[in-house]
Amino acid sequence: MSAAPAALSTGTYRQLYINGQWVDSSSGKRNPVNNPATEEPISEVAFGTREDCKKAIEAAKNAMPGWAKLTAWDRAKILKKAAELIRERADGIARTLTMEQGKPLPEAKGEILQTADTFEWFAEEGKRAYGDIIPNSVPGKRHLTFRHPVGVVGAIGPWNFPVALLSRKMAPALAVGCTIVCKPATQTPLSLINIFDCLIEAGLPAGVANFVIGPAKDIGDEFIENPIVRKISFTGSTEVGKMLMRGAAGHVKRLSLELGGHAPFIVFPDADPEAVAKAAVMGKFRNNGQVCISPSRFFVHKDISKKFIEVAVAAAKNLKLGNGLDAGTEIGPMFEKKAMENTIKLVEDASGKGATLLTGGKRCDRFAKGYFFEPTILTGLTDDARVLTDEPFAPVMPIMEFSTIDEAIAKANNTAYGLAAYVFTNDLTTTFKMAEGIEAGMIGVNDPVPATVQAPFGGMKESGMGRELSREGLDGYLETKHISIRLKD
Repeated sequence: MSAAPAALSTGTYRQLYINGQWVDSSSGKRNPVNNPATEEPISEVAFGTREDCKKAIEAAKNAMPGWAKLTAWDRAKILKKAAELIRERADGIARTLTMEQGKPLPEAKGEILQTADTFEWFAEEGKRAYGDIIPNSVPGKRHLTFRHPVGVVGAIGPWNFPVALLSRKMAPALAVGCTIVCKPATQTPLSLINIFDCLIEAGLPAGVANFVIGPAKDIGDEFIENPIVRKISFTGSTEVGKMLMRGAAGHVKRLSLELGGHAPFIVFPDADPEAVAKAAVMGKFRNNGQVCISPSRFFVHKDISKKFIEVAVAAAKNLKLGNGLDAGTEIGPMFEKKAMENTIKLVEDASGKGATLLTGGKRCDRFAKGYFFEPTILTGLTDDARVLTDEPFAPVMPIMEFSTIDEAIAKANNTAYGLAAYVFTNDLTTTFKMAEGIEAGMIGVNDPVPATVQAPFGGMKESGMGRELSREGLDGYLETKHISIRLKD
């Protein structure tokens, strides 16, 4: 066991955090963390076991009575102090995030600052987990409701936004009195360890939040099968989300699932094709399209498609690829070799079915190492192209034409997913028809970046269940108790 280390994690060995202590894996195993821009290891972390996860769950169980008994104000003080520390250390944590995940440094810092906002938001929102006084229908009775923390939470986060997306689980759970065990993506644990450092320094009691890196199946199975865990919150693929749903049924566990997306980006003829094309390129290639709400199917009205495509291709060609730590870099490497290889297959599939490649389509040969892929634009796609049916999670921009509102709605909804959608128009009638007709949990109208801490985040159909952020973000961590009191005559 050791004391909590300094803020940065790169170049060091970091451990699991269980019951207020930094500890080695029970197996003694370590795992390297690699930089996708250089393919070189930057740190080592303890690689835990199912037994380690079980210990963390026990610690969370033991810590919960004391944590839940604190007032919302006392819990808020700790979360707000953590938010302050995260902001103070944002530059260093962002550098760690860029090195382990690949995204450009300004994007990484934006993620860290968003994380601080999330902790601050729920520190305050936890004070507003109101119950109700309910009118009685029988004389002499009184009805009221309490909000009660659901219990120990198992939280599983992804690699693309390893800090921001787990904070959306941690902050509301902690704010309402739950305790938690966090399982980050094996490849990107370092920046989240830095967030734990901030929580510890802010005064978080032992056992309230725990951190276990380990095999996804082993940790997931323990969350599913251990009856102490009353809630699982997961961000990741729809396939894994369905597995968790099937497994959680055995104990009737609560679930929050933020799963895959395949967001349509729809441009009407009254929009400025040049301005929207530039926004589309920045939105599509942010984090190499490795964003759950990334626009991934582009439908442009036939009257302006020529101009839109011309501007989009020029903008994509001018994006600066490079190491995310280098000044001016707009696009970093893809996350891992497997992701780059899958992108190549998506392009080959579309091209083999008749699509026209306008730019990109291959690994960038300017880099001897790293998973750099050229921003890619395709036209002339057939409906069965994999890039239109599978969640692409790739820097590939397929552009297609449409003619009418009804056609645009039908094309937008022609997917199992329903996370986000984007509509560009200056017509109010079109705006409302699209907002009402599209099956998605979030719709940005003339807004390529709709996500914000005070608004609900989540999807429809196979994109998940439940909402994160906003006041609704507390609901998944609370039970409602009805108290009926009969008064004396």
